[in-house]
Amino acid sequence: MIYLDYQATTPLAPEALAAMLPWLQTQHANPHSAHRAGRQAKAAIEVARMQVEGIGPAGAGALAFTSGATEALNWAIKGTTGPIVTLATEHAAVLDTVAAEARRGRDVTVVPVGADGLVDLDRMADAIRPGTGLVAAMLVNNEIGVIQPIAEIATMAKAAGALMLCDAVQGYGRVPLPAGCDLVAMSAHKLHGPKGIGGLWIGDGVMLEPLLHGGAQEAAGRSGTLSPALCAGFGAAALEMHDRENDDDRHLDRLWTLATDMLAGWTINGSVRHRYRGNLNLRRAGLDVARLMSDCRDIAFSAGSACASGSGRSSHVLRALGLSEAEARSSIRIGYGRYTTQDELAAGLDAIKAAADRQRVAA
Repeated sequence: MIYLDYQATTPLAPEALAAMLPWLQTQHANPHSAHRAGRQAKAAIEVARMQVEGIGPAGAGALAFTSGATEALNWAIKGTTGPIVTLATEHAAVLDTVAAEARRGRDVTVVPVGADGLVDLDRMADAIRPGTGLVAAMLVNNEIGVIQPIAEIATMAKAAGALMLCDAVQGYGRVPLPAGCDLVAMSAHKLHGPKGIGGLWIGDGVMLEPLLHGGAQEAAGRSGTLSPALCAGFGAAALEMHDRENDDDRHLDRLWTLATDMLAGWTINGSVRHRYRGNLNLRRAGLDVARLMSDCRDIAFSAGSACASGSGRSSHVLRALGLSEAEARSSIRIGYGRYTTQDELAAGLDAIKAAADRQRVAA
């Protein structure tokens, strides 16, 4: 199978697997135990914490490991107070959590985006008023790859006395994290680490109410026994992201050029200029995506977010761009990265193009 769904998850880096294996095979101690084996497990977690922090935000703060980005985002939102401002194209882990807070009586403002997927900063400034408690915005959109102006949004949040939450899941280690964020959510399996672990970076002086109670083992009071294996895998993946940054960027540019050349007749959804180039979301008029995916069963690509697959709904992100229902349903997302070869990408795109062309002939 040709794997072109890097936004859903990325292949596990060999270095991450190697770091995990000892903690899965022979070193089973609880990292919160006081004996020597427990202290060794704890030390491995602290090494991993430093490795993940090494590609994180500048400035003072602490990383709390979580079960994933969904927990991190829920914690960041539910652990704060005051009115919330967010964007219409945020991940469901933000929008659904914000909606739950609204049902509890918390004031929420959802700011629309333009046809390019970018927020209008004037509209954002109108929404972020003095007294706002939290502003939440995604660095790199998981469906269309658009990079939001986080630094400018964070400046507005600061001026209003609000905390700034950045969902950096798709950009962590790939796109520079702007200064000014108070809370940053991340996920290991989006950067070639294992599933089941993420983190919330918490800026110095930021106080959060715990989401989970029962031991307060982690920074800022997060409760639960940590897995040394998952932490070690996350840390090794982060270290590899740092060490391979330039090589990965050059490889990504080559893949982007190849993909956009081969799909020159398709329409790219969202800004081309302000975009992470490992995400290519595009549409073709009249395309039956379900049939396309059935005809291309040996290629892994997506019709949108994996988190919403099977819901029967078209993408809320694409609708927020102003696309019609038909346009949203004729869109696909292709994701590639470090372990995608140019030959694999070309073969996958050839097959997708051929299947799409057969639909047009049949019509």
